[in-house]
Amino acid sequence: MAGEQKRFARFFFYLRNLREAALHTGARAEEAEDRGLELLHSAETEAELKKLEEADSDTLSYVKRGLNRIAFGAVNDAVKLVFDADNMTARDIMGMDLFNVSEIKISGKNVLEIKFFDRQKALEKLGELAPQLDGGGESKRLIESIYGRDGDSL
Repeated sequence: MAGEQKRFARFFFYLRNLREAALHTGARAEEAEDRGLELLHSAETEAELKKLEEADSDTLSYVKRGLNRIAFGAVNDAVKLVFDADNMTARDIMGMDLFNVSEIKISGKNVLEIKFFDRQKALEKLGELAPQLDGGGESKRLIESIYGRDGDSL
């Protein structure tokens, strides 16, 4: 159980989406929100979230989380909106995770058009920001392993 709570905490920390985090830890779709709430309020999850927050407290970490959600987040709710928009209430739509949606419009003959943020661009931006996001630690260790302790061979 503790392993599930730790995994949930990590997914929730990066995605900031209760349902998605629960799905990533094995919850069934129909029980994801309830299971996510249960996991979120456990002492083990709270402790893990606190550790993660303390280790990753700068502004770039929020940028990283947003880019991670765009690059790896689910689009299920947006697809559901396309197929079932006529049967949804405003409350239903407000409860949806539409983080990856960049634009929604209704065109000509009552056709719903949804555009998503570009996952490839999000991944590229994560790659560009990687040295800043890890404080240069990973990059520095790679350079040290290739060129020697202080990169003298550069």
